[in-house]
Amino acid sequence: MVKAIFFDIDGTLVSFQTHTIPQSTQNALKLLREKGIKVFIATGRPKVLMMEAVGHLPFDGFITLNGAHCFTSAQQDIYKGNIPEDDIERLIGYHHQHPETPFVFVHDDEWFITGVNEAVKEVAQLIEIEIPPVRPIEEARGKEILQIMGYFKEDDELEVFRKVLTHCEPMRWYPLFADIIARGNSKSKGIDQVLAYYGIDLKDTMAFGDGGNDIPMLSHVGLGVAMGNASPEVQAAARYVTTSVDEDGIMNALKHFNIL
Repeated sequence: MVKAIFFDIDGTLVSFQTHTIPQSTQNALKLLREKGIKVFIATGRPKVLMMEAVGHLPFDGFITLNGAHCFTSAQQDIYKGNIPEDDIERLIGYHHQHPETPFVFVHDDEWFITGVNEAVKEVAQLIEIEIPPVRPIEEARGKEILQIMGYFKEDDELEVFRKVLTHCEPMRWYPLFADIIARGNSKSKGIDQVLAYYGIDLKDTMAFGDGGNDIPMLSHVGLGVAMGNASPEVQAAARYVTTSVDEDGIMNALKHFNIL
């Protein structure tokens, strides 16, 4: 029996085409809560960008930053997993050698970027967000950094994670950049933290996702559902593949499993 469902945002709840949540999905969320099923967000977005996308809808709790920050609908923290300060210090040195590579730093409800290039503009346009304020990388010192976004391609990951961010790992869902979190954090770990807080068994859970950072979540929950617009790798991690976000994928899957 499904008691809790976790939803990714971009490409799952929110369409990349319309930048809105389909009406069928909004209806599904309302019906689920009326049935007593808890609904949660599980996103790579920081809190400030998550609220822009889904803040008008009621959820029981939130997993943000790919599991690095989990909190309730009343904004009570459940879990925080910040990036070690020595990794931040090494990244400051790396950035001085590679100033052409922008990095975003997220701490609590704030964020900033070290510079803006075409990749930053493309990603901002893709998910329809504002570019963070530009500040010197040194401002990351002494702060509880929960996530970094690095605008480098996959070819550079070996050097970055072997020599610089040695306690971190990438969660990449788009070729131009990677979400970076402390090693051990993931949407699946965030789910475990949330389930422990609410006293729900993992076998009674379901999740919807479409990106590479959703793979740990889809393979972890009781019933993982990949959107039809997900890549083959993501679909392979799920138990079921529904239609795309623009083809009422969430509602269709909930009906398929007789949850609605």
